[in-house]
Amino acid sequence: MLNSSGKTFAYFSIVAANIIYGLNYVIAKGIMPDYLSPRAIVFFRIAGTIPIAFLFFWFFVREKINKKDIPRFIIASFFGIALNQTLFFEGLNLTTPIDSAIIMTANPVLVLVFSFFILKDRISLLKILGIVLGISGALLIITGKGELSFNSNTFTGNLFILINATSFALYLVILKPLIAKYHPMTIMVWTFSLGFLITLPFTINPLIHSNFHEIPMAIWLSLLFVIIGATFLGYLLYNYSLKVLSPTIVSFFIYLQPLFSTLTTMAVYGDKPSLIDYLSALLIFAGVWLVSKKQVS
Repeated sequence: MLNSSGKTFAYFSIVAANIIYGLNYVIAKGIMPDYLSPRAIVFFRIAGTIPIAFLFFWFFVREKINKKDIPRFIIASFFGIALNQTLFFEGLNLTTPIDSAIIMTANPVLVLVFSFFILKDRISLLKILGIVLGISGALLIITGKGELSFNSNTFTGNLFILINATSFALYLVILKPLIAKYHPMTIMVWTFSLGFLITLPFTINPLIHSNFHEIPMAIWLSLLFVIIGATFLGYLLYNYSLKVLSPTIVSFFIYLQPLFSTLTTMAVYGDKPSLIDYLSALLIFAGVWLVSKKQVS
């Protein structure tokens, strides 16, 4: 049976991953389309992660997989790496970070539904109530930070983000049986290698036509964060937390992204939290407690 320190580290991992992803919305948006196209970033993101993951895999893991699991690895790679990453960057390029964050609040609901049909997980009243509280808190804090733009100009981008949220939800549910059998780094090496093969025909041409000479150092550093932080570290933390926690609990922590993004902005610019900020935090943490209550009881 898993000890409490293992569960604690799993929760720490998923919180850390969502802090990173909260920053990624703004950082990734600054790279495109002026310096790199969305699919060129996807190429760098996947291709840059593979050697880092393989290095750790080679020295510390060296685990073989069962041939019968390869089809599930391919499906997980398609939804979690290829489709997820491509539509995230294509969507973010066409819409706003605020719109994207609002649409991504649907992710835990989708995970709950997919878990019910695929993993036969029970949908409890506590989980439903927790997700309602989490959505409410996330929407409160997101809508208070800027003007929404759900109009015809951003419709395609919003649609891509919605499909991205659905794809990532499927990835978490499909990956659960694999993560129970294999090391998180094994999952990283296989899913990203397969994802690279799937995306290569769609990303190589935009990469070739990129004007690398006009990219300043600040943008290269942003891209480095996207590769090492939001991709390698983010996926690894998600994989580890999924080994210990259910897909529903793991996905629920997405509601912390706007909260941590707001806290970071306050720390940088010296803003003071408002009553809405306090209420949002209370709703989100109450939702976290309800969703994870059965898991830690």
